[in-house]
Amino acid sequence: MLRQEESQQITGATYVLAGGLLCSLLALISESACAAAFLGFTLFVLGDAAAALAGKAFGRVRVGRKTLEGALGCYLLCVVLGAFLFPQLPTFLAVWGGELSLSQIFLIAGVITLLEFFPIQIGRLTINDNLYVPALATLAAMLLR
Repeated sequence: MLRQEESQQITGATYVLAGGLLCSLLALISESACAAAFLGFTLFVLGDAAAALAGKAFGRVRVGRKTLEGALGCYLLCVVLGAFLFPQLPTFLAVWGGELSLSQIFLIAGVITLLEFFPIQIGRLTINDNLYVPALATLAAMLLR
């Protein structure tokens, strides 16, 4: 499924692949960085999908090209996954160095949601969020660990 603006340019999937590459490079730093990259990239990809679905289905309050409902969908899914899925992954927990705290979950989910909701612009150029959000989410997880 291509967005209209992607029919003549690089697709979002290409940017996700590049964002995944950045996460992979960060994961080379250490084992705990690897866990942070897994956490950041997984929450980004699934949170982004939740934002798109919630925004399309329930979006009423627009801010630019995004909706508050989409942002809420992203945040809630990231929190649910952080609270209920990741604690069930023993290898992740061992590499992460223990349990994810609620504050870590809320902060990482907030970072991903805010980065998704407010795109980075340099002059008139808007950088595709699929490129930088996974890497910045990974860095945030590394700092919060």
